Amino acid sequence: MAGILIDKVAKQFGNAVALQEISFTVEDGEFVALLGPSGCGKTTLLRIIAGLEVQSSGKVMIGERDVSSLKPAQRGLAMVFQNYAVFPHMTVFENVAFGLRMKGADQARVEAKVRKAAELLHIEQYLERFPAKLSGGQRQRVAVARALAVEPAVLLMDEPLSNLDALLRLEMRAELRSVLREAGTTTIYVTHDQTEAMGLADRIAVMQGGHIVQIGAPTEVYSRPATRFVGGFVGSPPMNFVNTVAASGQARLGGLTLASPVDGPIVLGFRGEDAKLTDAAGGAPFTVRVAEPMGSHLLLTGRIGDDLARVVAPPAAQIAAGETLGLALDPARIVWIDPETGRTHPGA
Repeated sequence: MAGILIDKVAKQFGNAVALQEISFTVEDGEFVALLGPSGCGKTTLLRIIAGLEVQSSGKVMIGERDVSSLKPAQRGLAMVFQNYAVFPHMTVFENVAFGLRMKGADQARVEAKVRKAAELLHIEQYLERFPAKLSGGQRQRVAVARALAVEPAVLLMDEPLSNLDALLRLEMRAELRSVLREAGTTTIYVTHDQTEAMGLADRIAVMQGGHIVQIGAPTEVYSRPATRFVGGFVGSPPMNFVNTVAASGQARLGGLTLASPVDGPIVLGFRGEDAKLTDAAGGAPFTVRVAEPMGSHLLLTGRIGDDLARVVAPPAAQIAAGETLGLALDPARIVWIDPETGRTHPGA
């Protein structure tokens, strides 16, 4: 296997800047997710690593090799796309064997590697079938098995689960995490789905406007977002943001007083599950507009002053629209954000 170094990689399409000098590393055997909305540059970056696009500047290292000018076939990597791209006229065995045969592997090696990949993905019983006889989830397993069979130094995945229904995505996400951990393959995974990124990755690189705005462990990105954008993009429901004004090192929201890192206008960020319901006089006043039973919890949507907020309450809580409650917040679980720059205050 091999690690990856992305060194000041930039990309322009005419006058449009797609990537702005991106630099980061992926350790040998690590799983890194590139997470962001459509148009943020994540697929462009993946295609540059694969050799399907040429960077305007910067370099890509895989292991000890600078692969920036090498063709895709020379980079020692494999890709799995959103489109399964399995060959309908070939059996599952021949689909999985395709990359090996292209590399000139002998039949004994093909047999061994196909069987191993099929067992990892639990498709060994389907090797003699044609793709038309498989479900969507099974076809996706074939695509992943084909990529792993060639034992690539690096596996690149571009939204590979987005065509599956919700239950299949959940099943494949758990399976994929287990398989790649066992195979020890260095993986970069592109997704716009923060749930996939949180569940799969060792680290998440959140992208916005051609930049990586934060890279870190899923729990770090979730709990300590570097910017308001990250807090609002990662999490379901997203982080809540309340505008307030601090004075003498304190911010007051009704009966709730919190130590602020600066005086003046500031934004308080908190997760819905970190708010505890209390009496209206003793906390931040929260007026409920909608109460949605979600099974495991009750999702409350309402307002704190002029700002919309979503709060997670116990499933059996008896709360109706129009009620005004108080919210208690743990100072250790909140973030303070500069309203002008959108960045989290250091040490907050």
